[in-house]
Amino acid sequence: MKKYILSLAVVSLFYTKSDACAWSDPDYDYFNLFTQSIIKDKAYLPFLHNYSSRFYGGYNPSLIPDDNIETWKKFFNNQLSYTETQNLVYKMSMNDLNALKNGSPANPLLQKLGTGFYQKYKEGLDYLIEAKYLEPYMSINYVESDNSFYYDRDANRKNATALDYNKTIAALTSLYNAARNPEIKQRYGYQLVRLNHYTRNYDSAMQAFKTYVAPIKLKGTVYFMSLDQLAGAQRGLEMNSDANWNFFQVFMNSKDRKESAFVSMKLSDTASFSNIMKRANTNEEKNMAYFLLGYEDFNNPIPTMEKMYEINPDSEILKVMAARSINELERSYLPTYYYTSDAANSPYIQRGKADNNTSSKDAKATSTTEVKEEKISFWQKIVRFFKNLFGGSKSKESADGKKTDQSDDELLDNPNRIPFYTTSGYGYDDKMKDYLDDLQKFTDKTKEKSKDEYWQIADAYLKFLKKDYKGSTEILEDIKTTNPEYLEEIKRMKVLNDIVSQPRIDAAYEDHLMKDYAEYFVEKKVEKDTATTDNFDYYGEVPSTADFLKDVMANRYFLQGEDGKSFLMNNKLSDLQYNPNSGLVKSVEEFYRKPNKTQFEQQIIAKNMDSVGNIDAFFNTIYGDRAMRLADFEKAKSYYEKAKSFAGIPRQNYEWTEKNGQTITPKQYTSAEYDGFKNISNLVFGHNVWESFGSPDAESMKAESYTDFPFIKTNMDKLELADVLIQLKKIGNGTDEKAAKANQLIGNLLYNTSILGYYRELFVMDIDNSNGGKYDFWNTDRKNPYKYYYKNFLDTSYIEPDNFDLSINYYQKALKLSNNKEEKARILFQMASAEQGKYYQYEAKAPKDFDYSDPKWSEKEDARQKEMDNLKNQKYRTYFAQLKTQYSETEAAKSLMGSCSYFSYFMKR
Repeated sequence: MKKYILSLAVVSLFYTKSDACAWSDPDYDYFNLFTQSIIKDKAYLPFLHNYSSRFYGGYNPSLIPDDNIETWKKFFNNQLSYTETQNLVYKMSMNDLNALKNGSPANPLLQKLGTGFYQKYKEGLDYLIEAKYLEPYMSINYVESDNSFYYDRDANRKNATALDYNKTIAALTSLYNAARNPEIKQRYGYQLVRLNHYTRNYDSAMQAFKTYVAPIKLKGTVYFMSLDQLAGAQRGLEMNSDANWNFFQVFMNSKDRKESAFVSMKLSDTASFSNIMKRANTNEEKNMAYFLLGYEDFNNPIPTMEKMYEINPDSEILKVMAARSINELERSYLPTYYYTSDAANSPYIQRGKADNNTSSKDAKATSTTEVKEEKISFWQKIVRFFKNLFGGSKSKESADGKKTDQSDDELLDNPNRIPFYTTSGYGYDDKMKDYLDDLQKFTDKTKEKSKDEYWQIADAYLKFLKKDYKGSTEILEDIKTTNPEYLEEIKRMKVLNDIVSQPRIDAAYEDHLMKDYAEYFVEKKVEKDTATTDNFDYYGEVPSTADFLKDVMANRYFLQGEDGKSFLMNNKLSDLQYNPNSGLVKSVEEFYRKPNKTQFEQQIIAKNMDSVGNIDAFFNTIYGDRAMRLADFEKAKSYYEKAKSFAGIPRQNYEWTEKNGQTITPKQYTSAEYDGFKNISNLVFGHNVWESFGSPDAESMKAESYTDFPFIKTNMDKLELADVLIQLKKIGNGTDEKAAKANQLIGNLLYNTSILGYYRELFVMDIDNSNGGKYDFWNTDRKNPYKYYYKNFLDTSYIEPDNFDLSINYYQKALKLSNNKEEKARILFQMASAEQGKYYQYEAKAPKDFDYSDPKWSEKEDARQKEMDNLKNQKYRTYFAQLKTQYSETEAAKSLMGSCSYFSYFMKR
């Protein structure tokens, strides 16, 4: 047997969402502002637009009525509700019905109906008794073949072959002949067709349809249930064209069987929908065939929609095609996050000045020298995954610990490929704009011809995407409808036009938001198990209108220079720990301390000032850390004095158990654990024995001699550490060996807490030195890498870069004052290490005028690397060269050659 396990594993990657990595469900990548499901005929809900599953699932299944239940409800003269009929037909046991037949019903529903109910509907209830007997067996027997997918099938599962075939056929034939009600008679015919189909007596199934179903001139639900079984038998006989046509009839005439009929058509005939079009005679059949062709080959559906329009502009399936088309556009125009993209075409993200009073910060949103940006779509992530998987673009770490990006992403520009997954920079924008224009022309034409207000709503939405907010609102104001779903969509779109068209947000407008649109901003706590299908799915909450509007507000605040408010629209205060850059922290603090906040600021923004223990201590710790990185120890001490009540860097513990699932609790630091403020080892003043960030500090680091500095404790908090540095700095102003040592210790601390040092977590609000984005050499000159807002703040790591000259300057003082040659060798090596950091910073910013798509990428990359190596040796090996020429015979130099491979290589050149 063939086992297709790998292919299934790969497919599973496409349909898995994980918040912890770059992979995501494509149906989470936009905001769902245009509600596809407002189409009136809910039978077509599965055929709305999505990518994460074969059929659209963002709706309540109960919206699609069960044809069989509706037919039985009518048979019982609507004496039962839909739910009661469903209970009677599908859930009630055969014993309960037999008890009713015997005049002693025990089931509450049957007792309510009374014993006369059986006499009135005897034939139908007798049929249900027979059907309930047969139902457990009504599945086709599984026959394994060489091409079967491998899965664990229950070999003992019942199927139709478990019945006595001849006896069952005889019983059903007898019951058929005895029945007088044509509908019940046809139902027995359906059972005969189904039994023969499921026992693989395909010829007999076809004959049973001709003999027992077709002669009864009823073409309702039971007929199409039977036709579905006939088509299955025809497929078993490889009569694929006939099977496909009959499945098409089932698709067209049923409500709840459309999904299965569609799948059956695909399985029956590889040219399924084209062949159906050849057999379509009536306008209804042609219209449906066009729909299926357009649905299956959704490149540019407008030509197909034009043909459907000519047949029937009021067609419900034409609205389905329009909903799918709008959704396709929405995915490109409304991504949930502009990673680093040119948002010029976005209907909600603005660039440049909001008005003449906007701060100079706006320059960062309009600079022509900034790094080229891109919206990262789901399919681009797939490209990245397979390129990495099969040896394409990837990041690697070299022997000396720095990271290099080998390439950028590339997309194949296939002119036949639908353009809507891609964005600026890849040659698809013009096609997208053309598509939007063409679709708007179509909706504008159709709204004049069709009586359904749907087309006016669609036209207004397309105007919204084109930033014609006034035109969109005018259309919405003129719509007259009583449809509650339409009314809800109109209301939402009016809100969108109002807020998105607002260039500047002031206190008066914030009051307007709270007065008129509070429902979109005030969060309602919704339990997962009680949430509506429209807002939640298996993976959690999907992007919503409220999320979209938060982004709009975050963008406007950003452009207005109100970074703190922009940040808090999408993030919690505790998130600052991951990217504690000073300017943003200061802006958040200014908002925190702002008096007389508006109601919007208090209820919507300030709520994200979540628990970080003492907020003032949190801010002061960040400021103190920054001052330490700038070697301003006095200022650091003043901040740390205000941070004594710091409760520890706020982290979460994630635990999972079979019983309780995942539980999240605040991290509780032990008394001896570094928490962002306390428990700092005096090894922070030491030097590397070897470079291993994963080893305990006692293995990676070695203490210097602290004999002359008794104030250096074995264990310190940050306030004590700042005080130690102030004392060392004072001693370092002297001219003796003690002064040399003091300067060396300060240099060591500055290096050890830099991006290259073992204690690199100490002044960047982290709890250990594990590698991460914040330790990358940032490759931009911008003071702030965020361009539109601070959404997904944690996806972009940025803190101010290290100033390696600070440590080098202290080492210079130590080198000048020291008379010990061994110490000088050690100091020079530390200076050389800091100089390496300066090179890595330069390299990360060095321009590169070619990318991975360049046919000569390999040659150009090799030449560039050679040029960079030469530059490194000429300008960034100053202290290595001095160490080699003046101190190569020292024991310190010899020891370093044994523990540092790149120094050893340099010494031997």
